[in-house]
Amino acid sequence: MEVCTRTFTSFLLFNPSFSSNSLPLRANAKATTPFKFSSLKLSYFSPHVQLSQPFRSRRTSSPFTLSASSSSSSSVSVGTEKDRLPAELKVTETEEPNSRVRLHVEVPSLVCEDCYKRVIAEFMKQAKIPGFRPGKKVPESILISYVGSNNVQKATIESILRRTISHAMTSVTGRALQDSVRIVTNFSEMEETYSSLGSLRYDVIVDIAPEIKWIPDNNAYKNLKIVVEIDSDIDAHRMAEQEFKRRYKSIGSLRVVTGRGLQVGDVVVLDISATTIDQDETNVKSIPSAESKGFNFDTEDGDSVLPGFLDSIIGIHQGESKSFPLVFPETWNQENLRGVHAQFTVECKELFYRDLPELDDSIADKLLPGCTTVQQVKDYLLQRCLEVEQTAREQATDNAILYQISKMVEIDIPQSLFEEQGRQLYGANLLEIQGKMKLNEQQLASLSSPKAVNEYLEHQKENITNLIKQNLAVGDIYRRENLQFATEDLVKEVENSIAEFKRQNQEYDEERVKDQVQEILEGAKVLEWLREHAEIQYITR
Repeated sequence: MEVCTRTFTSFLLFNPSFSSNSLPLRANAKATTPFKFSSLKLSYFSPHVQLSQPFRSRRTSSPFTLSASSSSSSSVSVGTEKDRLPAELKVTETEEPNSRVRLHVEVPSLVCEDCYKRVIAEFMKQAKIPGFRPGKKVPESILISYVGSNNVQKATIESILRRTISHAMTSVTGRALQDSVRIVTNFSEMEETYSSLGSLRYDVIVDIAPEIKWIPDNNAYKNLKIVVEIDSDIDAHRMAEQEFKRRYKSIGSLRVVTGRGLQVGDVVVLDISATTIDQDETNVKSIPSAESKGFNFDTEDGDSVLPGFLDSIIGIHQGESKSFPLVFPETWNQENLRGVHAQFTVECKELFYRDLPELDDSIADKLLPGCTTVQQVKDYLLQRCLEVEQTAREQATDNAILYQISKMVEIDIPQSLFEEQGRQLYGANLLEIQGKMKLNEQQLASLSSPKAVNEYLEHQKENITNLIKQNLAVGDIYRRENLQFATEDLVKEVENSIAEFKRQNQEYDEERVKDQVQEILEGAKVLEWLREHAEIQYITR
């Protein structure tokens, strides 16, 4: 996470030639930011863990807009210059929820008068008034009459905001989050104050870097005790054995079974229908998710179907039908079917057995090109599966650690941080959907609408909050433990990422890519450190 001092770049937008109704500043800009799908260029750098950053570092100065919050708000771009003011501002700071600070700024009349003089001088340079040669001094009353007093007043207020905002934010220097600053006073209210008093008052809202409180103390993360659940399906020896069987069966051929019924090892094509069992026959319902036409079932995969299903169809002949009751177990994936009593009816459409070649070294090359013995095939498959298992264990471990530390911190998350993290996640989802489904422009526009994004933010609030807590906690540990990564790793990953962007013909900002890579490398270092210092127990489920 980067905390930045607010930087400002702007200038008054004077028109070189004015008419009586021209307005030399940007006005009526609404403080809304539509979600743009095309602007989201996300990349993944870690081979097994994605640390979704709550927001990206922006180490280069970039202009941003401060908006007065009204239906006809005036946007004010603020400059980097922090010139000396002729009088001191009065700034009152008030802390608000969600790591937010309100700054009430009172600009004395002396500062306002100085800004007014500057505006008049600038208009004098730019305006082309009939009867006066360019650059010749024009009486102020004539200039104001030509430009319009209302325009002069608006330009003066913008000048005041431009010159004073950086001074006003001195108290939050080093704490302000980039792109979170908003002037919340209505522009019309500022105009009224300036007109009546010759001074200006406005309120600024800014999100600041949230404090991280570790529970029970700052050393809590140093003595983690983690229990990692490992799925039995990722056992390397089991995976290798299954893959070997799959390859062996693939080089055989299927023969039609004659003169007998179904046996384990056969392949059968079934039509399956299912209904609920209820004493009230009028309440019997079909179970569409359990029904199938032309279901190709390898009986050696009996563990993948409903318990009791394989036993119930053993012995069935081609063209024969069978009906039998089964109960969905309480561990069934589909929650709505758990514990449901069902009546199944199956019809055997086709029945095959496998004609497999002799399992000897002569088929090794067919099982895996380049191998000369069956043992070579098995050894190679086991090695690959061991790599997969190790990666899965590391990912499960990292996920368990991240989950644990997110529960060990209390953070008052700023709204701007929440929204940026949520938009990044939503953008990643859209990119994934677009890659799979090739959405048309209308579908993309619908999914990219503010309504769709806001609904996502609301539904995923808990998930987004946990991700932010994880990432802020990781960043805090990186700083506390003074961790570092090799510069060459950064250079290599940046090059790889840029090459990927180019390969996919995507736009990218090299500095932003570098920031993203750096944050992920920092996260990887923290996870490595935590794995080394944590007490980790693995259990198989």
